[in-house]
Amino acid sequence: MDEANLHERLQELREQIRYHNYRYHVLADPAITDPEFDRLNRELLEIETAHPEWVTPDSPSQRVGAALSERFEKVAHPAPILSLGNAFAFDNVRAWLDRIARVDERALGSDFTLEPKLDGLSVVLHYRDGLFVQGATRGDGEIGEDITPNLRTVQALPLRIPIGRPDGGKPLEPPPYLVVRGEAFFYLDEFERINARLQEAGERTYVNPRNTAAGTLRQLDPKLTASRPLTLLVYQIVAAGGPIPPTQWETLRYLEALGFPVPEAELCDSLDAIEPRLEVWAERRQKLNFEIDGMVIKINRHEVFASLGVVGKDPRGAIAYKFPAQEVSTALLDIGINVGRTGVLTPYAILDPVEIGGVTVRQATLHNFDYIEEKDIRIGDRVLIKRAGEVIPYVIGPLPGARTGVEQVFTPPVVCPSCGEPVSNLPEEVAWYCVNARCPAQLVRTLEHFVGRSALDIIGLGIKIVEQLVDEKLVRDPADLYTLTKEALLELEGFAEKKAENLVASIQASREQPLARFLNALGIRGVGEVMAADLARRFTDLDALATTTVEDLTAIEGVGPNIAQAIVEWFGRPANRNLLEKFRGVGFWPVAEAAGSGDAAQTLAGKTFVITGTLSAPRNEFKELIERHGGKVVGSVSGKTDYLVAGEDAGSKLDKAVALGVAVIDEKALRDLASG
Repeated sequence: MDEANLHERLQELREQIRYHNYRYHVLADPAITDPEFDRLNRELLEIETAHPEWVTPDSPSQRVGAALSERFEKVAHPAPILSLGNAFAFDNVRAWLDRIARVDERALGSDFTLEPKLDGLSVVLHYRDGLFVQGATRGDGEIGEDITPNLRTVQALPLRIPIGRPDGGKPLEPPPYLVVRGEAFFYLDEFERINARLQEAGERTYVNPRNTAAGTLRQLDPKLTASRPLTLLVYQIVAAGGPIPPTQWETLRYLEALGFPVPEAELCDSLDAIEPRLEVWAERRQKLNFEIDGMVIKINRHEVFASLGVVGKDPRGAIAYKFPAQEVSTALLDIGINVGRTGVLTPYAILDPVEIGGVTVRQATLHNFDYIEEKDIRIGDRVLIKRAGEVIPYVIGPLPGARTGVEQVFTPPVVCPSCGEPVSNLPEEVAWYCVNARCPAQLVRTLEHFVGRSALDIIGLGIKIVEQLVDEKLVRDPADLYTLTKEALLELEGFAEKKAENLVASIQASREQPLARFLNALGIRGVGEVMAADLARRFTDLDALATTTVEDLTAIEGVGPNIAQAIVEWFGRPANRNLLEKFRGVGFWPVAEAAGSGDAAQTLAGKTFVITGTLSAPRNEFKELIERHGGKVVGSVSGKTDYLVAGEDAGSKLDKAVALGVAVIDEKALRDLASG
């Protein structure tokens, strides 16, 4: 390539890297994979190394991180928050040591720390006199974004250091001013739980933990951050108003003693000792509960590390050894659909089997139907698959350049693949639903919810017995429970006379449960405990609710148009009406308590309560007391809350109630209010 074309390629690379930096760090929506991004950066550095006269201050090689969002205040870091150079083979690591030894020969005789390269969001934490006072993103390495309120919600972050010692010994004395650097991220099992809850609710799921962590910490509302279980590991002292340990290894131990969570690390006495440990970590990577994409090798002694200085954006005294990407490409043979308990239809990829990290993958997550459309994923495509740790593999996207023209555009189903009933997709929701309460694919989970503690609370009827009843075709819908006999149960494995009698008695006793619990048990989308209680206060029985309109429902406080539409649609389905008639036929038809059934029943009418802390009885008992007397129980304190019922260790809800001027009462005062 001649000089003119090479310079043109340089400009093109800079534009691409800037764009992908913006997509990754600002929008949290990357358009390419990490290995592809690394290749662009390597090519840029190769050209700039060969032509240092072409290096400009605005080159991506001269900056760290991404452009700042205008939504947050800017914070100047007390020292540059640098990135790291990469090594993709151990020969690169040896070459790195040879290079830096020419700057300071002490590097050759150094020992090293080996730390996991965390794949999260880098944060900078400021402490004064032991108190956390400010937290920021890395930003461009010189200036970050102030995200202090969001970071305060991260439970792993100590708001005061040092943390008290459990043995009662004298804690360390922190310096009057301390700035540390760490990484905020999600544990993989927590990330899976978040996505499972979103999927169950019919909301958009997240693609990967790293982008979810970045988006979570950069929310304008800290309450959204608090609702997601972020965690943190701290690994560097950026600045301090006093002496700090002389080595990185001692620094990690010092940070740990102050109360910071720190990454697991190893101390290696030579470069030769590092190589076998990298192999061990590459194997361990598959079993970790968080994502890492390599290991960071650091000169242990801070004095030597500092003497080596910085080249471009990278400190010479450290290098990131990158593991091979846990991404592969394979053929998308078909798209299958799972049906969840609430009727949510979830697509999944059926793949030509491929090995990722020693595991053969045949299926992968496709998140939702909108994701398939946005990424233009087609049946027959060659697709990129990623797997991290034990997280279910997911499809990153297609490789359009590999298309041959035979690929088929996927269309979401119009009927449920399990029962053949029409599916529903409400405006502004990403989820598609089957709302047939008798859908076979939903039956076990539907029954599990129906008999559960917050619903009809049928004692002795756990998931294993539910599965038995369904497998033996004794129960085809929830109403069938009320026709079960002792004789039928005795035919099942594990049932003796007493157990069968007790279960039948428990099922029959559930007929006494009120309308609110029955409505919750039906599993209507959007109708949980609180909503069911609201509906039971408004409607006398199921007949009255079945004939209501969207307009009538939205007139009830807390019922939005989507939930109202879901309720009307549920009662409008013939299969669901048949189920209700079956309940009527077996004699289970709960009605609401009459409004005038006694003064005591209305002593709390129109009042809203929040319950918190440890009380003398299970919280449900107090909830039922309030609702029996006409009150309403909600989950969070607001200006509309009339009373906070507070037990021991009431926590943040108590603080908020006091701040808002909400009346705080104990359980005795609640009983006094209820008794009039």
